[in-house]
Amino acid sequence: MIGIIGKKIGMTSLYDGKGHKKACTIIQGGPCIVTQLRTKSIDGYQAVQLSYDDKKEKNTSRSLIGHFAKASTTPKRKQVEFRGDDDAVWQQIALGQVIRIEDVFVEGQFIDVVGTSKGKGFQGVVKRHGFSGVGSRSHGQHNRERAPGSVGAASFPSRVFKGMRMAGRTGGNRVKVTNLQVIKVLPEKNLIVLHGAVPGANNGYVILEK
Repeated sequence: MIGIIGKKIGMTSLYDGKGHKKACTIIQGGPCIVTQLRTKSIDGYQAVQLSYDDKKEKNTSRSLIGHFAKASTTPKRKQVEFRGDDDAVWQQIALGQVIRIEDVFVEGQFIDVVGTSKGKGFQGVVKRHGFSGVGSRSHGQHNRERAPGSVGAASFPSRVFKGMRMAGRTGGNRVKVTNLQVIKVLPEKNLIVLHGAVPGANNGYVILEK
């Protein structure tokens, strides 16, 4: 496999062999179930769909219940497709197969992690874009410390250009962090420890890719 679905547990710190302290993220990866196989002849592309995290059947639609029944598994909360062109890899994968963390990653390799960043709601330009504000309260300015300043011209062009950095909704975006080193793999607990930070809050879903 080229990836797996997981859930962010939290952060900790570990010491390496040289005594250097490293900030690490603990992720529970899998076990995932293969619930669908995409082929070029039928779907136009080659991919495998993995499903993760059990879900109550009463909260699942009838169509999804039938979808999971084809793979002989219970309903799952999260489904992700992993694409690839290596025929030798896909020939080893079967519908209903269980993919575990030790089947995908080994200690020492570098991987990519995709997650959803923490939502911060509606924020001003200082927090959202790093503006410095108009200035202090001196020289007659009043409550202008965090103001955006001028946003457009006057008679020409008489409008605000698209893409102007202004206040708005912040966070809650899909974020990909690359080249995080695998410090430890704990197969008995389905845990993987990565060097560095991973986007999102604790208990949020993440996608681990080679």
